[in-house]
Amino acid sequence: MKSVRLVLASASPRRKVLLEQIGLTFEVHPSHIPEPPLVDQNPASYAEELARAKAIEISQQFPERLVVGADTIVVVDETVLGKPVDDQAAFDMLSLLSNRSHQVITAYSIQLQKEHLEHTTHVMTEVHFKDLSQAEKIQYIQSGAAIDKAGSYGIQDYSGVFVDKINGCFYNVVGLPLSHFNSTLQSLLQAHGLELAH
Repeated sequence: MKSVRLVLASASPRRKVLLEQIGLTFEVHPSHIPEPPLVDQNPASYAEELARAKAIEISQQFPERLVVGADTIVVVDETVLGKPVDDQAAFDMLSLLSNRSHQVITAYSIQLQKEHLEHTTHVMTEVHFKDLSQAEKIQYIQSGAAIDKAGSYGIQDYSGVFVDKINGCFYNVVGLPLSHFNSTLQSLLQAHGLELAH
């Protein structure tokens, strides 16, 4: 068994907490690749492409380490909602999500250049919002929580009260589908005769 160190290629505090939650030891080296807008592309493929590009960028810097890149997008009517640029954009997004279903897609990519290990996949969760009042949207936006999140909400914070139904993995909406990711990671490690360094 060869021992490898794990690297998270993401600045997301939520992904960091999720990996710690399942007992992994890792370093954080965020990717800084640009995220171009989606144009004539399947949303899941777009998310996978971004996750893969993030992982490869950091993997090139650390070819002997196992790098995980990820990207989470919110999709409603084939439209991808990114992070809002300002309060008005956040208000518009929450209004669009109110009283309807949307999809949250998290793609993740696992790369280990030295061993020619590469795996990219995605998981989708369907989320339904209750009918949001004007006051609820404004209060949430004023808290500052909407700004750094795709779709202008984070299910793990106060906006969890907006969600009245969820079909699929809760953690996928937070930023990484834990069960799916852990199973994939363990299978890849086993197949390549690797173990994670502690």
